[in-house]
Amino acid sequence: MRIIEAVDYEDLSRKAAGIIASQITLKPASVLGLATGSSPVGLYRCLVEWYKNGDLDFSRVSSVNLDEYKGLSGDNDQSYRYFMNSHLFDHVNIDKARTFVPNGLEPDSSRECARYDQVLADAGQVDIQLLGMGHNGHIGFNEPEDFFEKGTHCVDLAPSTIEANKRFFQKEEDVPRQAYTMGIGSIMQAAQVLVVVSGAEKAEILAEAFAGPVTPRVPASVLQLHQNVVLVADQAALGKLKERMEAGK
Repeated sequence: MRIIEAVDYEDLSRKAAGIIASQITLKPASVLGLATGSSPVGLYRCLVEWYKNGDLDFSRVSSVNLDEYKGLSGDNDQSYRYFMNSHLFDHVNIDKARTFVPNGLEPDSSRECARYDQVLADAGQVDIQLLGMGHNGHIGFNEPEDFFEKGTHCVDLAPSTIEANKRFFQKEEDVPRQAYTMGIGSIMQAAQVLVVVSGAEKAEILAEAFAGPVTPRVPASVLQLHQNVVLVADQAALGKLKERMEAGK
């Protein structure tokens, strides 16, 4: 694992965006695995800025998103399709027909999970998979479990995840209780994984994920087994991980 330390969130965003921009420049037809939530917002802002300055071309890029709330349509302002459109897709020259997000309106979980697994297979290997990390160590919506889920699945969201996401809704009852998410097995097939983590409130779980045992109770810990992980985190988030790494020397 390669660790890139950032001073703060803005520095983190630019450093992480630079990695994705380099991927697109070197391989214009890249397949990007994309994430939502607060962590990548600044990163997407940088990519849009560089596109508008003429430094990036998304015309041959394809993308697959990690997850989507079950029950929300793509035009719902809290859906992850809407998030991607408003933060990235609407502002660059990407072909939206090659941007894929699970269908939150499909009520049949088995059908939607099988369909999205086929989407992933058809897209080919993801060149770089962007991930944030939840307060309980979830990646995508892979919540702490007794085993690692391999493929796309419908998950019941953990109370801590609902609590963290309620700030985006008018009231807690509006937060969906289920989501479709790419599985751990699919995430691990990416050629490179880029993890962005910000803030002191993530310091403990970041240390558990990368300096603790590999366990499905901390889903992000599985990334220790991936051969090409880049962690971009600010100083506040890295504090406890650096302490553990120093103690382990």
